[in-house]
Amino acid sequence: MIAGSNTSIRSQIVYFLRSNAKACFTQIKTCDWDLFLSTNKHEKACLENQHVFVPFAFDTFGGLAPDAVNNAGTAYTKPTTEYTAEEYTMHMATNLESCYHMCQLVHPLLKISGVGSIVFISSVAGLIHVAVGSVYSATKGALNQLTKNLACEWAKDNIRTNCVAPWFTKTSLMEPALDNKEFLDQVSSRTPLKRFAEANEVSSSVAFLCLPAASYITGQTIAVDGGFTVNGFP
Repeated sequence: MIAGSNTSIRSQIVYFLRSNAKACFTQIKTCDWDLFLSTNKHEKACLENQHVFVPFAFDTFGGLAPDAVNNAGTAYTKPTTEYTAEEYTMHMATNLESCYHMCQLVHPLLKISGVGSIVFISSVAGLIHVAVGSVYSATKGALNQLTKNLACEWAKDNIRTNCVAPWFTKTSLMEPALDNKEFLDQVSSRTPLKRFAEANEVSSSVAFLCLPAASYITGQTIAVDGGFTVNGFP
């Protein structure tokens, strides 16, 4: 189950999981990986939609749904003093609350599967300072901590929880920035691999964490960032 409307990353996750579905979960038809949670134009995965979606997923998967990927997110970049209460609430609802409530709802399905896995898609902004807005960064930092808590709390239910924290990634949302040479030069100067991530580089990391190959990995936040978060003074 994949929640969120970033189609570039989402479609790539489905591709990788479908490619490995037969080897990993023989009881699940590969076409079932096309099951998504539809969200509104602000990507707010509201609790009402989730209460409809989860029973549907239960019936579709025959009670077995081993993976839940939380990919919902939004960001408005502005100085901290300029955020309105509504903008703060919107960020928290979309980036954190939707993921938190989805985990609550899918917990029974993941537990029944016996090989449950949750993957959050966070951001390097939750690890270090990035000038993308303090509220956005706070929600991503919260996801990184939630990853650790659920990994420990739900280990007894055979549910692993991990997080992928990307740096700037080539998606439709980032297309305007790709035409900004000054911005590209700034990113390149701070990134050892000197480029943006490709969507498939992020999604393959998410898919890996869902697979049996990652069965002993839990509670981790993996930065897919071309070395950005470890790059010190040149």
